[in-house]
Amino acid sequence: MLMKLTTLTILSCLTLAFSAQAETTLTITGVHNCCKKCETGILDAVKKVPGASAKADKAIVTITATDEATAKKAAASLVAAGYAGQGAELPTVADAKVKSATVSGVHLCCPKCVKAVDAALKDVPGVTKNDATKGATSFKVEGDFSTAALASALNKSGFSGSIK
Repeated sequence: MLMKLTTLTILSCLTLAFSAQAETTLTITGVHNCCKKCETGILDAVKKVPGASAKADKAIVTITATDEATAKKAAASLVAAGYAGQGAELPTVADAKVKSATVSGVHLCCPKCVKAVDAALKDVPGVTKNDATKGATSFKVEGDFSTAALASALNKSGFSGSIK
């Protein structure tokens, strides 16, 4: 009986040790997170991926997942929800010189989000105006600018979106 109990205990400990080693974390820095709605959006985006969870501490998002592939899927879900940061794989944008572009999918839950987007766009040479508003699912950018520079400025400010 003692031998069976000892073997069972050892197997249980090994199982726990191996499952603990399989867990991985991914830290993404520079994520736009100005309010409780942003934080909720971040956590909800990651939570959509089974086996992943997140902690958002200001501009740092730490994703904990069952394995590396799941962590990467959770980071992709975060980007798809309109957030960006260092440590997340961001979509590449074909560079084109344009007079206007529509940006969609950027997280714009509050006036602080809009203000952050406005500030980011001021760093893009040639941008003259945009019509981003609280709660918008897309906004238009006008001027004479590069789409790659637009994407880069948004990403640097912690946002992700689709540019057309």
